[in-house]
Amino acid sequence: MATDEGVGGRIDAAVARVFSRRLPDAEGLPGYVAPLPAWLENVGLRLAWPIALVNLVGTLFGFWYYAGRPLNAAPPLVEGQLGAAPLAAYPLIPDSPVATMFIGLSLAAWRLDWNAEWLHMLGFFGCIKLGLWTPYVQLVLNGPGGIPLWLYWFLVLSHLAMAAEAFLIHRYASFSVASVAVAVGWYGFNDVVDYFVPVLDGPHHTWLRAEPIVAGGFDHTVLAHDLAAGWAVVLTLTATFLALATRIEKVKRQA
Repeated sequence: MATDEGVGGRIDAAVARVFSRRLPDAEGLPGYVAPLPAWLENVGLRLAWPIALVNLVGTLFGFWYYAGRPLNAAPPLVEGQLGAAPLAAYPLIPDSPVATMFIGLSLAAWRLDWNAEWLHMLGFFGCIKLGLWTPYVQLVLNGPGGIPLWLYWFLVLSHLAMAAEAFLIHRYASFSVASVAVAVGWYGFNDVVDYFVPVLDGPHHTWLRAEPIVAGGFDHTVLAHDLAAGWAVVLTLTATFLALATRIEKVKRQA
């Protein structure tokens, strides 16, 4: 363990020579809400601008994935998932690109000293939820068939990195109850319209390759739909618990 910490400390020191901005103090939060080692948090925060840029580029890639990549070779969804939905539904469909946009903007807001607690919480929830939902769907429900192998593993690994990014946010955000409520409202609403009560035409949730495409959208009668929906709800609840637990731990240390 000491060797690992020594290596981590040297990595942080090397990064600090180029990105030397003073960082928020570590608060000593318990591991269940702050699982990353302190040196890795420091490196992530020092690299906030490059990481924000990578996330925003990932957002552009994600919109291509939803808009430019055909879902199948025949109507009705040949134009891609966004093209098969009305414009008003666009914010509800590309979940991962919106999540990378939130975390990219959250890191940028922190670096610019902009107090945007609601944005930090949207980034936290988005990275936890989509960072763990997508690998589950790819590994358990979809499998590697139907897309290039490089893209399959890129989706798995990049989304796991999103989940790790979420645990940088506690160093610069207060996790206020009001901001948590905003994130719960947004991602809870997404769960409802994605899987339970569609409010607009077109396919709302991310297409599952395990879920057949039928005239007018997806076949929601298959088990894959229920498993994807259940995991989405579990992750929304998990993010809510972690956010509120982080708030409690922060308040304890301020008392």
